[in-house]
Amino acid sequence: MSKFRSDGRFLWFAYAAFTITVLVAGLYYAGERGQASALDALAEDASSDAELKRALLLTVLDRSRTLPLVLARDAELAEALQAGSPDGITDLNEKLEVLIAGTGASVIYVIGLDGTAIAASNFRQPDSFVGSNYAFREYFTGALEKGTAEQYALGNVSRRPGLYLSRRVEDDAGRALGVVVVKVEFDALEQNWQRSGRITYVTDVRGIVLITSRPEWRFFTVAEIPQNERIAIRESLQFGEAPLSPVPIWSLPDRAGHKMVATDISGTTPRQPHLALALPLAGTPWTLHLLAPAAQAVDAGVMQDRLVFLAIGLPLLAAAGLLIHRSGRTARRAAEAKAAQAELERQVTLRTIELTEARDRLEAEIAEHRATDSRLQGVQQDLVQANRLAILGQVAAGVAHEINQPVATIRAYADNAKALLERNDAMTAKENLGLIADLTDRIGAITGELKGLARKGRQAAEPVELKQAIDGALFLLKSRFAGSFDRLTIGDIPTDLRVLGQRIRLEQVLINLLQNALEAIEGRPEGDIRISIARLAGDEVDLTVSDTGPGLPDHIRDNLFIPFTTSKDGGLGLGLVIARDIVTEYGGRLSAETSPGGTTFTITLKRALA
Repeated sequence: MSKFRSDGRFLWFAYAAFTITVLVAGLYYAGERGQASALDALAEDASSDAELKRALLLTVLDRSRTLPLVLARDAELAEALQAGSPDGITDLNEKLEVLIAGTGASVIYVIGLDGTAIAASNFRQPDSFVGSNYAFREYFTGALEKGTAEQYALGNVSRRPGLYLSRRVEDDAGRALGVVVVKVEFDALEQNWQRSGRITYVTDVRGIVLITSRPEWRFFTVAEIPQNERIAIRESLQFGEAPLSPVPIWSLPDRAGHKMVATDISGTTPRQPHLALALPLAGTPWTLHLLAPAAQAVDAGVMQDRLVFLAIGLPLLAAAGLLIHRSGRTARRAAEAKAAQAELERQVTLRTIELTEARDRLEAEIAEHRATDSRLQGVQQDLVQANRLAILGQVAAGVAHEINQPVATIRAYADNAKALLERNDAMTAKENLGLIADLTDRIGAITGELKGLARKGRQAAEPVELKQAIDGALFLLKSRFAGSFDRLTIGDIPTDLRVLGQRIRLEQVLINLLQNALEAIEGRPEGDIRISIARLAGDEVDLTVSDTGPGLPDHIRDNLFIPFTTSKDGGLGLGLVIARDIVTEYGGRLSAETSPGGTTFTITLKRALA
């Protein structure tokens, strides 16, 4: 009996220790889980809030950017800048004053080439911008240089911050007449952010706070700015005399994978934890930041999960205590428990054996899967190599096709040089020999590109001047089709227009299209060819090669870009296929339109903007 009592006391001590351990561990785990769940919910809500605020800000920016674009093309504004008459300036002032009411902009003003504002929507106000000089502002110099500019700054007359959107005003000949500026202030947006109860602010690339729901943070910095940059910023007067002090935000250790910071809510201590989010603003160098207070949400989440744990755990622990109390009533039940324990151990042993066998089978299957995977990788490598060799063969055929033009040109220059030497015209013959050397260099570059393909796959795209590629293609075709070149018209191709590609490969495409066009108009006295820019917008350029030949038959048109489809006697039908592959490789497109009145090929290329 004493042994039974000793065992009973030990059992109750064990139960008490187990209960305390479970409660402590459970409350800790429930707190951690509640904190993580609360932060996840807060992050999801804050992310939705930040997305809405970003969308609203981008909407304001997009709407405001259209106004200077429209005004820069206004004929009356350009006329007033050209004439400079008092009546014209007065009319312009009144027109800007009427426009300001329905646009949402703060001020609209026009600046002459000397940097002095000649007209403004606030011309009647005491702090009118008329007569002020803005030659030192980046939005003025940038618009004159690039055509458009944006700058967030503190007004040197109004002393109010805002975003300045500027556009260069030009006459019909493209000469600069002045700059039109639209100032946008974000007071209404900032007030809307304040009502959300979450700290929201926008920073530029230097980490300077521009737009904020906490006005006292404006022109603070979220990152340290070197002293020399601080001096340059102050001298530019972009932010007036702002000290560019750091914002009162302190980093905290991340929680549950979320970035946490500490800051004050009312402007005084203590510091409160906040969940921090940062979203880039597309189309601008700005970043939107949102700080969501986390203390209340975390405390509520921890309390809720701990209460749930206690509601579930305490009844279970009480049931366990009742079970222990009943288990000690009789020795029989102890014996039954012992027998049950033995049976359980036996079952565990059997289960362990089964799991061991299952593990051995799983290891065998894993080994078999690894061997299969190794074989698949070998087959995949063989397929890649086969595909690479097929591409190499196709490009080799295309390169051989394109080398024929410079070879024919070399032969023509060599014959000319021979005739010139017979006439003792050594100078002209020397020039022809120099041109032959240039053409052999070009052939070497083309074959070198083929070797590069065999060695390392496709060549990376690089900025190529489109006009140079056109000139190179015309140079290679000059001697072969000299009699037809007077029927070739080249539109206005800007010398600074660059596209993504590789010059020699783009020349291959143009040579193929021009050769087809020249052959199409042979024997047609009225036929001509035109190269022109059909579309230049955004990040794409459409270059067209048109001829007034007889067009293509239906069966050729429907299979134009299928290998070995050709309308020429002795043609391989690979030129257009290779041309399309080259254009596609650099992210472009090649399409064709044909009719009995001629054929137009359109090359769409990615524009190199930087």
